[in-house]
Amino acid sequence: MIPQPRSDQAVVAHHGWPRAVATVLVALVSMGVVAALGLWAAGAGDLPDHAFPRVVAASVVTAVGGTVKLSGSAGGLADSTAGLTVIPLSVTLAGALVLGAGFLRPLRHRAVAGGRELAGWAARIAVLWLLALLALAYAARQDFKLSLGDDTLGDLGDLFGVSPEVGFTTDVPQTVLFGLLWMAGVLVLALLVSRRAPLPGRLLPLQESVRPAAHAMVVLLLSFVVLGALVALVVAVTRGHASETLAVILLGLPNLVWLALTIGLGATWNGRVEGPFGLPMPHLLDEVLRSKDTTTLNLHTLAEHDGRVWWLVVVDAVLLLAVAFLMAARSPAHVRAWQHAVRLAVALALTVLTICLMGRISAHYGLSVLGIGDLGGGLGGQLFLDPELWPAVGLGALWGLVAGFLGALSARPVQRRPDRTV
Repeated sequence: MIPQPRSDQAVVAHHGWPRAVATVLVALVSMGVVAALGLWAAGAGDLPDHAFPRVVAASVVTAVGGTVKLSGSAGGLADSTAGLTVIPLSVTLAGALVLGAGFLRPLRHRAVAGGRELAGWAARIAVLWLLALLALAYAARQDFKLSLGDDTLGDLGDLFGVSPEVGFTTDVPQTVLFGLLWMAGVLVLALLVSRRAPLPGRLLPLQESVRPAAHAMVVLLLSFVVLGALVALVVAVTRGHASETLAVILLGLPNLVWLALTIGLGATWNGRVEGPFGLPMPHLLDEVLRSKDTTTLNLHTLAEHDGRVWWLVVVDAVLLLAVAFLMAARSPAHVRAWQHAVRLAVALALTVLTICLMGRISAHYGLSVLGIGDLGGGLGGQLFLDPELWPAVGLGALWGLVAGFLGALSARPVQRRPDRTV
């Protein structure tokens, strides 16, 4: 008996509203759990006024591209300033993996899907994601009172009745806009990366030209995260500082390992850490960045503190050749070596561009009373880390060209026949 194709109603029932609710809910819970554990390990569990849940909400907001604004007030005789721009990419990665998997799950075992069907499924997720973004944006708000200390600044505060406060709130329109763009990017990337996800008929050529390269880049990024987690766990076991290491893993591990990826390619970043404030980071990076002037981060400057940094070049080369081989092996045999090289060059250049844009860090806070105290004082600090963007992208393209060509040559014996799908 010949099986009949499923009706449109059966398809909708397979990935309708209940499954959309489950997909969004599981993604948000996974991000919240990762953020909460990371913040708890970093010491945020002791925040006053039961602020911990709101800080977790703010972390999830920033993880999906939302905007959190810092605010400060200290009365008419004092001045305060604050700002924060950082994406906790561990939280971002957890949400992207879960949301992408939930989006693809009801589409598996299908050869082709209609554009209207995919748009309808994505629209259900988008509506629920919008409601979740609004809830997070209004929940991520808190104010804290600060102590001026026991020095001259504290005496002046007591004398003039200065009671400084610092807090955070969200920019709701920007959070909704960038949060929806983030969700759309995750869903599109999930379709491009998955070998088994169905595509509309008009997009089937992407299976040959885009999917192998996109899959290779995801494998590269996740490989760096896994290696970084293993190194962090070894350091925690051998040198202690388990809570700090856990905070790094759960909040900013991709920030660090993908930074290492770009540095291994030859990219340069500029940064500085000043004052008591900082972010979870390895001791070497904190030591290099804590200087009176802006510090240049690249292979040469880091090697002056630790020669093992040169191993980043070896790791980059090995992993790039491995994913280049994987990309070529999953492509039809008629694709030429130079085409593999160009595709990997474009993919790696876009990957480096994304890392540079998402890996930027900027944070500062300062307070002065009657002009006494500034950003460099005991209640102030600043941290920033910015890439030299276009040289990094160019280096990524160059590495991609070389690795793509070599990977294509090494994969010739195992390449698929022209009649096989990717």
